[in-house]
Amino acid sequence: MATQKKATETDYSMQEKILALYDLQKIDSQIDSINKVKGELPLEVRDLEDELEGLRERVKNQNAEIEELSALTKQRKREVDQAKIAITNYKEQQNNVRNNREFDAISKEIEYQELTIELAEKRLKEYAATSKTKKEQLELAEQAVSERVKDLEAKQAELHSIEEETASQVAELKGYAEKASAKIDERLLAAYNRIRGNVHNGLAVVTVRRDACGGCYNRIPPQRQAEIQQGKKVIICEYCGRILVADPEAGTAEGTEK
Repeated sequence: MATQKKATETDYSMQEKILALYDLQKIDSQIDSINKVKGELPLEVRDLEDELEGLRERVKNQNAEIEELSALTKQRKREVDQAKIAITNYKEQQNNVRNNREFDAISKEIEYQELTIELAEKRLKEYAATSKTKKEQLELAEQAVSERVKDLEAKQAELHSIEEETASQVAELKGYAEKASAKIDERLLAAYNRIRGNVHNGLAVVTVRRDACGGCYNRIPPQRQAEIQQGKKVIICEYCGRILVADPEAGTAEGTEK
């Protein structure tokens, strides 16, 4: 494939490559113009998707925390039940003790089980309060998820509608762009794409009009303009770094103005 590209490149003169660059810029500018119709929609869709992912993760974590509190509640309730049973058994044993020492030992066991119940009940109240708060937070998070899903679906539908309306036009323009790109060597094409990415309006190739750069409007010296007209090499604006070309439509434009 690389060999085929290299062979194709030799078929075109520098002037033809520069003209192809000019055509490619016009095509890319048309595609940019179509994409502007989407406005901030693609970004808004991505932001909503990211927000939804975060909200769903929050819902998942809150559900896990509520389940953990539920498990701890069951455990503490079992501890209370076991302690109550133990107290009942110890009290029965107290009725059959042979001396004060045995009575005191059992009394201490009963006291320990009562403290276990007291601590467990304290924890149960804490779990209940925390669980209530978590459930309220979960309800708010689930509500937020529901609202964001609706927002996302609306934005996606709007974006899909625009893309559907412009799909055939964009596809056609991309076909033209491929044909123009085929006339440009890889190094020059890479430079074009790099410049396009660095300028705010996507204009990497501009014409000289009224003796000035069409990108930054700085004056171009006559000798430089003559070199641009010849089209024997790629000329870069020394001020903004854009590729300067002679305007093939200059004659037509001037005739129209007159």
